[in-house]
Amino acid sequence: MWRNRNVWIVLIGEFVVGLGLWAGIIGNLAFMTEFVPSDFYKSVILAIGMLAGVLVAPLAGKIIDASSKKKVLIASSIARVVTVFIMFAAIAFDSVLLMVVFLVALQIAATFFMPALQSIIPKIVDKKDLLTLNGWHMNARTLSRIIGAAAAGLFVAYADLIWLYVISLIMYIAMVFVLFSLKVDEERSTAKTKDSGSFKEVLPILKRYPVVLVTLVLIVVPILFLGSFNLMIMKISQMHDSTSISGLLYTAEGIGFMVGAIAVKYVGMKLRTGTMMFGLALFIGFLQSLLYFSTIEMMNLVVFGMFGFAVGCFFPTTMTIFQKEVPGEFHGRFFAFRNMIDQTLFQVVLLSTGALLDWFGLPITGLVFGLFSLSLTTIFMMYLKMKKYPIAFE
Repeated sequence: MWRNRNVWIVLIGEFVVGLGLWAGIIGNLAFMTEFVPSDFYKSVILAIGMLAGVLVAPLAGKIIDASSKKKVLIASSIARVVTVFIMFAAIAFDSVLLMVVFLVALQIAATFFMPALQSIIPKIVDKKDLLTLNGWHMNARTLSRIIGAAAAGLFVAYADLIWLYVISLIMYIAMVFVLFSLKVDEERSTAKTKDSGSFKEVLPILKRYPVVLVTLVLIVVPILFLGSFNLMIMKISQMHDSTSISGLLYTAEGIGFMVGAIAVKYVGMKLRTGTMMFGLALFIGFLQSLLYFSTIEMMNLVVFGMFGFAVGCFFPTTMTIFQKEVPGEFHGRFFAFRNMIDQTLFQVVLLSTGALLDWFGLPITGLVFGLFSLSLTTIFMMYLKMKKYPIAFE
């Protein structure tokens, strides 16, 4: 696999675009801090961008399935380059409205980019290497998040805000050139999907392949943690009256994630894919329950570190299941559909967690999430048994 130039193009491209993305995210936060005093308005501005992605997702999926994935990747990357100039105008005119336009345009570009990339990965490696590549792909994204966020945070303290977006622009332009060197044979699959329809054609797949439905539902389990991640860390910091613990928790989760994304290959040699998925979902539910003991400082570090490891294994596993089980001609629409669900769930979890933390505090919230996750996983294990589908599937 490592002799395949396409693999390196995908991994390097993900890392490069991630650096540009996080430079922009830190820049966005700095811009809003200066011109948007209300936290509520900040959340509304960010939500508008995500909503745009949800609305465009059906069209994105249809276009991806009916077109060359490489061309979609290049077009969406060029669109990212163009969006940065909108942000330059926003800075020049101190315009929050232009920043909203920038966020909407950037999210729409991402709505085309991510499903196209997820669709192209099965075309560049053998099925036996999918789990490994998905794990390293997640690692490239995580590494870019850690380095990009840390570097941008330091950079914005010593340089004008506009330079963060200059860095984003350079990274996005580099991504376009990287993608031009990608070589994928997709003429045959594209020809079959010229008449592709809408998300309605994806729904029968969920009935035809129970494991796809179950995997899609079980993604709720880690999203309960990820969607509330920042709120929980802020709550823990408040509980222990410590700002330093926030950095430790982010570090523990990041390191755990990267170790998990590497280890998933070796775990996959010992266990079947289905066994891994259900085992990891149960483990994540157990970790959520351990937040009941969040008043113990060391317990939080253990929980967040182990959660990072579990998620580092979980997402490559579920992505591999989707890439293997969903027919190739539906990949664009399916991954666009899946990303739309993820974005919606993140918003629901964020709002729900805020309410639960206000009403009951972190220990009870963690216990509720844990019991819900354990129950959901158990129910769908029983569902597969009822459908006479083996839990320990490949």
